[in-house]
Amino acid sequence: MARIPYFDPAKAEGRAKAVYEKLPNLNIFRMLGHSGDMIDGFIKLGNAILIHSELDPVLREIAIVRTGVLRGSKYEVYQHEAISRKLGMSEELIKAIHEGPEARVFDETQRQVMRFTDDVVKNTRASDATFNPLAEKLGHKQLQELVVTIGFYTLVSNFLETFDVDIEDAGHKSGVKLPGMQD
Repeated sequence: MARIPYFDPAKAEGRAKAVYEKLPNLNIFRMLGHSGDMIDGFIKLGNAILIHSELDPVLREIAIVRTGVLRGSKYEVYQHEAISRKLGMSEELIKAIHEGPEARVFDETQRQVMRFTDDVVKNTRASDATFNPLAEKLGHKQLQELVVTIGFYTLVSNFLETFDVDIEDAGHKSGVKLPGMQD
């Protein structure tokens, strides 16, 4: 159960009101409503990561789910496992994200993203051993997108866990639609 009441989007004012008109009905957004216009910046950064990033969507979701697993955020993991499935990721691959980077199902790039994510979440700074091989594969832009993704979803996980945001009831349709997602 959430630690504070969920915000009623009908009471939103200013920029937040315009933001709420476009958002799916998810508890994370209902909880964020107490932040007022801050929700606008939160959504813009989230959209930049989820919609406008050049990082491969599968690698992005591996990093997001792994960050949620490491941060203990059940809500984050639940929501992004659903997105992962809609991107066509197998249950075996999704399960392996919980197991760690050495799971056999990962290809070499996915394994490097797992190691890199573990390193950044646990140590704040990626070591040369995880940074250098991935920098060669992804290039500067996608590597920076990956770091921003990990950082943003660390923030999201902290927010979700601090306020005990509830996972929506079974059968709830998130309304989230991202490029590459299947119905």
